[in-house]
Amino acid sequence: MNVEGSVVLLTGANGGIGRAFVRELLNRGAAKIYLGARNTDSLRDLLTESNKLVGLQLDVTDPQQVARAAEVAADIDLLINNAGAAVFTGALSASDTSGARAEMEVNYFGVLALSQALRNTPAFRSGGAIINILSILSHVTLPVAGTYSASKAAALALTRTMRAELKARGVQVLGVLPVQTDTALGAPLPEPKLTPAEVAVDALNALTAGQDEVFPGELSRKTAQAFADDPAGVQAFMANLVHSID
Repeated sequence: MNVEGSVVLLTGANGGIGRAFVRELLNRGAAKIYLGARNTDSLRDLLTESNKLVGLQLDVTDPQQVARAAEVAADIDLLINNAGAAVFTGALSASDTSGARAEMEVNYFGVLALSQALRNTPAFRSGGAIINILSILSHVTLPVAGTYSASKAAALALTRTMRAELKARGVQVLGVLPVQTDTALGAPLPEPKLTPAEVAVDALNALTAGQDEVFPGELSRKTAQAFADDPAGVQAFMANLVHSID
């Protein structure tokens, strides 16, 4: 898909990766970009950058806001599911399931609900495209962020299902699997980190190239190659990073 002239809905537009996507989409000639965020006040500075930007209150876990977004953004031909949640808890080390449920609601059910609501838009018809921002943790589990890993693994399975279902329609579904990125959400994770711009640039390059999945940035590519070469070894290393159980 060519971004030039496209109409885009971007969730999580106020975050680090979201802002990088906005600027890269504008650089590539997107015609209109709906900026989805839970709090539209957080978009004020972004909205001054271009008259192509439209603020849209959108909590992907709120059915009413999802339905409203589908009405407002009915003209999109590119959907970027970028909104994410992470609480960085383990499984048994967590005191309850609230964090895990919050991650799954945003990272899996939010993507599913919004995609279902938008399935009759041009994005889900011939020539349209969907980008799902996933994580390398969709493949390999980091126990210190164990429930987040589970939600991203579910989102990867969803992405591949959407790709299969939309193949006959001629819709591209791209999964983007970065390692730790220099954002507020990624703050607890160790260095080195990707820049948000690396994620946005490589994701849109992969979209243009017609790819199904991409590991953005050299750091992600090296990690993905290490996992491909020795999945058990990488998982064993990750298993050392674990919360203690009280």
